[in-house]
Amino acid sequence: MQLDQLIQTVAIAALPILFAITLHEAAHGYVARYFGDMTAYQQGRISLNPLRHIDPFGTIVLPLLSLALGGILFGWAKPVPVNFGALRNPKKDMLWVALAGPASNLLMALAWALFYKFAQMNPDSYFANPLMEMSQVGININAVLMVLNLLPLPPLDGGRVAVSLLPPRQAIQLSRIEPYGMFILIFLAFTPVLGWILTPLLGVVYKMISLLFGI
Repeated sequence: MQLDQLIQTVAIAALPILFAITLHEAAHGYVARYFGDMTAYQQGRISLNPLRHIDPFGTIVLPLLSLALGGILFGWAKPVPVNFGALRNPKKDMLWVALAGPASNLLMALAWALFYKFAQMNPDSYFANPLMEMSQVGININAVLMVLNLLPLPPLDGGRVAVSLLPPRQAIQLSRIEPYGMFILIFLAFTPVLGWILTPLLGVVYKMISLLFGI
């Protein structure tokens, strides 16, 4: 991708990427507070200010690389701190705290699909094409974040969900992977394996959105 094309792409993609990552993390903190853990709230992480959530590599470098190389667009922010021991029912409530992030991405993907449909219905508008391009990025990044985070690999949200649902012995065994989880994910991101896993799952999400909104 040429430099001018990259700059144009970044200008279109910046807003939906920041919203996708910021609201994902804020949702975790909000639900954790609801179930009794005030850690994220006390540290000011239940916020829509992107600066409170940006991770230099996961929020900036990795999305730019994936845009430039034409791969699957994804990234992450600084994880919102959650003290699961402070939840009123730690093993049970962990499920809802973990699902809050992917749920927020699903809602944002649907919202961006509405924007895309609006632009599609007003093709003569000056803003139609930029809005459609931005909406496509919004749908893509939120779909990827939702599906990626639901993989059963700690510390991803899907790993937390699995730990919450598994019997105690198996949950403890799975949780031991957590210190190595992000290294495993980064390795998979630079191999075709992650694409093999995500592509069919993303196809289901895109098909659902297409059927719902006729786009």
